[in-house]
Amino acid sequence: MSINKIINVKSCNSEIFIGDEVFNVLKEYIRPYQGSKIFILVDENTLQYCIPELIIQIEYLQNAEIIEINSGEENKSLDICYQIWKTLSDYKADRQSLLINVGGGVISDMGGFIASTFKRGIDFINVPTTLLSQIDASVGGKVGVDFEGLKNMIGCFNEPKGVFIYPNFLKTLNKRQMLSGYAEALKHGLIKDKKYWLELKKGMLSDSKNWLKLITTSIHIKNKIVLADPKEKNERKLLNFGHTIGHALETYSLNNDELLFHGEAVAIGLICESYISTKIMGLSTTELKEISTTILNQYSTYKFEESDFHQLIELMKKDKKNKKQAINFTLISEIGKAHIDKKVTVEIILDALNYYNLVAKKENSSN
Repeated sequence: MSINKIINVKSCNSEIFIGDEVFNVLKEYIRPYQGSKIFILVDENTLQYCIPELIIQIEYLQNAEIIEINSGEENKSLDICYQIWKTLSDYKADRQSLLINVGGGVISDMGGFIASTFKRGIDFINVPTTLLSQIDASVGGKVGVDFEGLKNMIGCFNEPKGVFIYPNFLKTLNKRQMLSGYAEALKHGLIKDKKYWLELKKGMLSDSKNWLKLITTSIHIKNKIVLADPKEKNERKLLNFGHTIGHALETYSLNNDELLFHGEAVAIGLICESYISTKIMGLSTTELKEISTTILNQYSTYKFEESDFHQLIELMKKDKKNKKQAINFTLISEIGKAHIDKKVTVEIILDALNYYNLVAKKENSSN
């Protein structure tokens, strides 16, 4: 696989381009909008580290209006959307305008939602700059914002005109940010591809030569699932593995001193939901140990008390994936094979949270 070759993946109504030369394709994509207003949504990090490179590659974007927000999940809100909608209106954006989202998951989720709703929808393009957004958030057409502290409760399905993935942007990230995205790759292996899981288990982050393979493999797995079920009626629910407990922990952490990144919360969710899988789907204890050890070897442990379990359960009960008040999970019967719509009792969930605390404590004592 040549690193200079542009890889093209076709989604339902969109295209994904990956490689060092994607800006040549992006230049052609934005050409039809050059008579209209072009806006670029960024946070303070992408403004500093990514926009200069983008403008060097596409000089025309020097004329674009840049809208900057603060980074962080706490800013993925309707209040911030209001401010951006007002900015678009003040700068006379019309239905022929284009919004380019340059950033991580918060930028692509919220930017896509803003574009989808402004004047009943303007075109948008994603230029994901984090591993999380490159392999997950910017692909698949889910856009939205958090509401009342609950993840992605307001949103819709709408695909960008195109997604342009420039792997070199990952060099601007620290290890913690890279690991946040890596959790989604681990999930992809666990639900669909044992061979990929075994590669990820060895570690694919330390050498940048592996990044292109990591990005393309995860995108192909996710895209195949999305093509089969764009609106998450059936198979797309496979992608929720690790996220029922993960989203609850992420929300919980927003109100506590130690904030979890999305992928860090999902990594804990993968361990807990693998434990649940042993109780309901017959996942072997050998594979449970393999999953737990692999994740704990790479991620810092997170401390939550048994007294917090009730709060976490209440958050899970509000999860948008639930049906008829039952807490709904995607689970695995073996590494690489996942199953949707599994209802789990509160007792088993509590056991899973206790299991994480137990293995995390052992990991800490051995270090």
